[in-house]
Amino acid sequence: MSAPVVVELDPGSAAERAGLSVGDTVIALNGQQPRDVIEWQHLVDEAELELEVDRGGLMITIDVAKGPGEPLGAHVDAALFDRVRTCDNHCDFCFIYQLPKGMRRTLYLKDDDYRLSFLYGNYTTLTRFTEADLERVISERLSPLYVSIHATDPDVRSEMLRNKRGAMSLRWLEAILDADIEVHGQIVCCPGLNDGAVLDQTLAGILDRYDRLSSVAVVPLGVSRFSPNDNMRPHTLAEAEAVVEIVESWQGVFRSVLGHPMVYLADEYYLLAERPFPPPGAFADVELHEDGIGMATTFGQEFRGEVDDAKGTASGFFAWVEGARPDGYRAPRIDGTDRADGAQAVAVAVELGPRTNRRASIGILTGTLGAEVLGPLLAEAEPPAPTRLVAVPNDFFGGNVGVTGLMVGEDLAKVLAAEPEGHRYLLPDVCLSNGQFLDGMTVEDLPRPVEVIATDGISLRKAIGL
Repeated sequence: MSAPVVVELDPGSAAERAGLSVGDTVIALNGQQPRDVIEWQHLVDEAELELEVDRGGLMITIDVAKGPGEPLGAHVDAALFDRVRTCDNHCDFCFIYQLPKGMRRTLYLKDDDYRLSFLYGNYTTLTRFTEADLERVISERLSPLYVSIHATDPDVRSEMLRNKRGAMSLRWLEAILDADIEVHGQIVCCPGLNDGAVLDQTLAGILDRYDRLSSVAVVPLGVSRFSPNDNMRPHTLAEAEAVVEIVESWQGVFRSVLGHPMVYLADEYYLLAERPFPPPGAFADVELHEDGIGMATTFGQEFRGEVDDAKGTASGFFAWVEGARPDGYRAPRIDGTDRADGAQAVAVAVELGPRTNRRASIGILTGTLGAEVLGPLLAEAEPPAPTRLVAVPNDFFGGNVGVTGLMVGEDLAKVLAAEPEGHRYLLPDVCLSNGQFLDGMTVEDLPRPVEVIATDGISLRKAIGL
């Protein structure tokens, strides 16, 4: 097991006053060695702390005195200090299997760790979940969690996960729900596998056994050109229409029985089925933007100035493997009665330089699916400078990949090289993790200067001068 390394200190914090330094390795806090940042946060809540620190090979002890409720003010280099629990499923639809060779090594790590589910909203199948894990989730109130369901029929689920334990692992979901832990479910809908009658059966099973779920996201299968499985393919128009009809029918059932819709479709399904997005009230205040649910509707409200606060999404695909700071974690532990709202990762925009020509023509860089959402909004607007969409086809991944969060530097460079110089180019930060695209390029590698803005309608509205 490794130990956390201090990477940043808040100015004037208790940690800085006590003499902790960037680069220090914290071996123990009050004699305990934390396994992860969850235990770290619990331990540093103590008013008096004794830190055992390795400073360049020299072992020292640092005593920290904090005021009531005062944070330690030390940020560490990782979320988990022991081994990440990797996934032992072999799902044909897993996007990790659809990545090209030669990318950053961390991107190929398949996790199935409930702690990353709690910290970052990663989905876990629970196939490696244990009694000890259940005890910790309950005793420490690790809530909310995110669980991949895909199918409630044991045989279908086992086949989809390519893991015989998949047939029975949803028993852990029942136990977690019995403990009054908030859980959000997900169904990746694969044509010919778990759509149609199987999807109907799955939603019936959820109502029968997992009706205490807070929500269920239904998202379409993404297929890159590197997919090794010929049976994995995108939906046809008719198949997408059928999924929309099944889910909307079940929303009515859930509303009548439970008082809320329970199941929600990713925005992409409405694009695939060529149907309008639902109105704002259709989402019952669920926060599922990172599953692509309700994003288009919320973005439209933000862009039109109908709301004052942006919801947005955390910046960066695969953000958890890129060393996100503790203030980027989704939520702190809750005590079971008073839930604390977790801080979302704050999107950082590049400041506009003094030479930026605010009257220059504007090109908004976006994925092909994003262009379908932004096009009608931009047509309604009247920005002071000529403004256009620059849709970036995803040749890097290929297939049906068109989400903005998967844009890469290589494709952006190709498109920008054909664009005129002297224009302003706006880039949403959701395609960056720690300043890097998935292919390892950075904004500095692009052939035209770009302005990185937060991925929300309010930020875009301000950037184009509305």
